[in-house]
Amino acid sequence: MIFILSFGYIQNVQGQTAFAKPWNAQWIAAPRDSGVSYGVYYFRKSIDLADKPVAFMVHVSADNRYKLYINGKLVSLGPARGDSYYWNYETVDLAPYLIAGKNTIAALVWNEAQYSPVAQISVRTGFILQGDSSREEIINTNNTWKCLRDIGHKPIPGYFFAASKGEMVDMNKAVSSDWTTINYNDDTWPQAFKVTDGKPKGTAWGIDWALVPSTLPAREMTYQRLLKLRKATGVEVPQEFPEKKASFTIPANSTVSLLLDQTFETNAYITLNFSGGKGAGLSLGYAESLYEKGSKGVRKGNRNVVDGKEFVGRIDSLIADGSKGQSFTTLNFRTYRYIRLNIKTQSEPLVIDDLYGTFTAYPFKQASIFDTDNTEIKQMLDIGWRTARLNAWETYTDCPYYEQLQYIGDTRIQAIVSYYNTTDDRLARNAINQIDHSRLPEGITRSCYPSNGTQVISTFSLWYIGMLHDYWMYRGNDTFIKNKLLGERGVLDFFSKYQQPNGSLKDTPYWAFVDWSGNLWGEVKGKDGSAAIYDLQLLWAYQWAAEMEAKIGLHDYAILYDQKAAQLKATIQRKYWDPAKGLYADTKEKNGFSQHVNSLAILTGVVKSADRPAIAKRLLTDKSLTQCSVYFKYYLNQALVKAGLGNDYMDWLGIYRENIAMGLTTWAEYSDINTSRSDCHAWGSSPNIEFFRTVLGIDSDAPGFSKIKIEPHLGALTKVGGEIPHPNGKVSVNYSLTGARWTINISLPSNTSGTLVWKAKTYNLKPGKNSLLI
Repeated sequence: MIFILSFGYIQNVQGQTAFAKPWNAQWIAAPRDSGVSYGVYYFRKSIDLADKPVAFMVHVSADNRYKLYINGKLVSLGPARGDSYYWNYETVDLAPYLIAGKNTIAALVWNEAQYSPVAQISVRTGFILQGDSSREEIINTNNTWKCLRDIGHKPIPGYFFAASKGEMVDMNKAVSSDWTTINYNDDTWPQAFKVTDGKPKGTAWGIDWALVPSTLPAREMTYQRLLKLRKATGVEVPQEFPEKKASFTIPANSTVSLLLDQTFETNAYITLNFSGGKGAGLSLGYAESLYEKGSKGVRKGNRNVVDGKEFVGRIDSLIADGSKGQSFTTLNFRTYRYIRLNIKTQSEPLVIDDLYGTFTAYPFKQASIFDTDNTEIKQMLDIGWRTARLNAWETYTDCPYYEQLQYIGDTRIQAIVSYYNTTDDRLARNAINQIDHSRLPEGITRSCYPSNGTQVISTFSLWYIGMLHDYWMYRGNDTFIKNKLLGERGVLDFFSKYQQPNGSLKDTPYWAFVDWSGNLWGEVKGKDGSAAIYDLQLLWAYQWAAEMEAKIGLHDYAILYDQKAAQLKATIQRKYWDPAKGLYADTKEKNGFSQHVNSLAILTGVVKSADRPAIAKRLLTDKSLTQCSVYFKYYLNQALVKAGLGNDYMDWLGIYRENIAMGLTTWAEYSDINTSRSDCHAWGSSPNIEFFRTVLGIDSDAPGFSKIKIEPHLGALTKVGGEIPHPNGKVSVNYSLTGARWTINISLPSNTSGTLVWKAKTYNLKPGKNSLLI
């Protein structure tokens, strides 16, 4: 409980300016350690203070990760992931945890090295802590610190995970759990050795870790009980466990298995407390769902069903040392709905004292409201919000269980979910910065970043330009986006090299992923090496870039990109339009058609206004088209709205109804829900945008949301309302039908005007309250 409750009082100072000179603190590590192999390390230092300080600011970082404790209480986790050119440190006020007299500062640092997550960039194992002023420098890391490697920790690689691996902990060899406390005896611990001096970015010509202040707040850490015991074999378990703390005993020479159900997917640090059981083996397994027996880990079926299912998942393993009060908490959080606890005791009984989680995520606070009596809408919004939260940590992630990578295709949608539902755009800015840092000399970005490898999905670089445009439209900050236009130009320059004289792309390089459907996940192109989907994505990127360059960039680039867009639009019309089919084909041969191509043709303005409804109806009815997955439905649904079919939005949510019917509590990665790898993919959370943007009709009508457009698509809804955050406050709307007349109440932020579009008629809206009877 100390672990959980104390964390809620962490103070992390944002916008901290990096020191203008090198730190006096040193990067330290264990003596005689190469720093490039897997290891878990403990650092300690004790200081004496004459009085309890009012403030005691420090800056702290590590490679790979750290947990910082003061007098036995956890006070900081980090560092927020970045790369060695932008290595984050957290700023923490230690004063609430310090006392007059002796104090112990302790840090748990681990390096997963060859087993590290793909998102983890590393130089070598190291830890650094710098006092903010000369008064706090008594705590600086140097050879007055002690450091010990934990030989009881080993990795469990398991099957494919781009995320963290499991842990194998032998309690007989591990450091005892009271090592963070004041009274712990560290007399036999060796002195830490100096790796290098601490150097903020820009203060030296050669830096291993270029230290920069993290722009992100401390992550949420909330006590979370598991809620249900679904199966128990080999032991009687108290009725209240695991929802409430209750101890129980596993007899000697027993084999026990418990299946526990959180009832919804979560991210949490698991803590298992136990006593006795010398030599007993304990295994904690984590799974998003169970698998149908005999399916070889392929078919999942209904996620609520456990009978006829088998457990397949990542594990942590422990060996008990027989003492009282043994405790294990995972180094990294685990993602799970189900936990399987297997225990095999030897000649001594083992007591399970408690098992619980500590939920963690980026500390988003939901600021949007959707007011309706429709329970299905509420359920979809709740599931979407949970999905988005589990995929927001120190970066946005594609999925929390398997990869934890910040992919651009996913992140673009996730950022807009944040704009519509929170007042906090720091994680979005962090994502834009990191993707900008990922750019290669050729001009394009990596597909995901941070990453210790180089994967290139060239088409994702075009979505990155969309991310810049989104931020510019919904949040503004011209200076921030203006500084990113060099990268936008680099991306477009890269693609220009593969454009033919008519503007069409030929042999788009690297992985040209579009969607997990048909052959769009690999590569689609005609005999001439071109495909409509790539030309359309490039066209849209030129259009976005031209808008930004015209307003905040260089006018000559705006002219150039407008010209390239006009040429490409004409080429697409001439090359891919099939008058017999009444649709745009995937390639010049016109032997394949997709929802994807025709959606982007509508969204980029290739399709004339008068022709949009007919194409949109074919998108909904022609099942021979390659169908959009749950991911690309974000673009499909926008196209249908632009074509004038927005009042049918509730009819397009079949994939979400299937997810709910299959017992999911987060949105699955694939449209084939039964075999979907990931049960939690935030790119499926687009309804958390569209219930506000499409149904309630609230959208930005100028950069920075400086003008607001309200164009609702209510369908069969007759009483509905809601609000979203806005840079100047909030936007709220309410629609109510009485008889044949609508009462419409709209409130706009101060200094922000807008328009209401209602049945093809436009009404001007002023800042503040607007009431209409139509």
